[in-house]
Amino acid sequence: MSDVAAVNQLVSKYDALRQEIKKVIVGQDAVVEQVLLSVFSGGHALLIGVPGLAKTLLVNTVSQALGLQFKRIQFTPDLMPSDILGSEILDENRTFKFIKGPIFSNIILADEINRTPPKTQAALLEAMQERSVTVAGQNYKLDLPYFVLATQNPIEQEGTYPLPEAQLDRFMFAINLDYPSFAEEVEVVKSTTAGKAETVNSLFSAQEIIDFQQLIRRIPVADNVIEYAVTLVGKTRPKSQAAPELVKKYIDWGAGPRASQNLILAAKTNAALQGKFSPDIADVQKVAIGILRHRMIKNYKAEAEGLSIEEIITSLF
Repeated sequence: MSDVAAVNQLVSKYDALRQEIKKVIVGQDAVVEQVLLSVFSGGHALLIGVPGLAKTLLVNTVSQALGLQFKRIQFTPDLMPSDILGSEILDENRTFKFIKGPIFSNIILADEINRTPPKTQAALLEAMQERSVTVAGQNYKLDLPYFVLATQNPIEQEGTYPLPEAQLDRFMFAINLDYPSFAEEVEVVKSTTAGKAETVNSLFSAQEIIDFQQLIRRIPVADNVIEYAVTLVGKTRPKSQAAPELVKKYIDWGAGPRASQNLILAAKTNAALQGKFSPDIADVQKVAIGILRHRMIKNYKAEAEGLSIEEIITSLF
């Protein structure tokens, strides 16, 4: 199949996929869109929102509609790295045998990832970056496609361990979930208290998703779009010559080169899902907030003046 035909097929399957997810998830269109952008780009996503906003249901529904294996890990303060990765046991023949942990799946929901100590958070790092796991000196490859969708609860800060910057940088998108509107909440209550369960059909296979990811990477990008993305990321760094006054005043730390790579990759995916054969500057701007939000650190002045990170990012366009 030619790449042009493949992009057209991706657009029709993507539309069907969104309709399938809408059977279960009411509203949250922007959130679903960003999760799917992250999936087709081959990146990981961090979902930030208060309890009860259907974060787990969303990930479960997406994995069903994509036809992928799904496992959920509930992070707690006493969770150990071996609980995630797996461990070696002595079998009946007195030889060591590796029992795989829940990390061996296509989609991992890392629930409340900021509840667990850094030692266990770090167990995810190699899996997220290298798509492999090392246990007792043995390297085990993970099945592709592989995504970590982690959730973080922003309100309970007591007894939590904020993710270190190096790990936050591994997430392609940070996605904020807000409360539903009045009409959406009425719809949620109606559909969840009626006793009628919707069935979600799987529309993809693992191989199809890998093929679409490779197709998206082959999409050409004009030099001016790449330069725009790199300039945009450069503006987030307070010590850079290009940084505007707002960034120098309110930002302590800016985004690194991984942000530039992710901007272009997500812009390609956004263009492909809209049926375009090359991304433009509007595609970069569309994905910029989700990609830069968690890579910039505000200082106390921005907190004191109630300036949000989204307002700062938008001012850079």
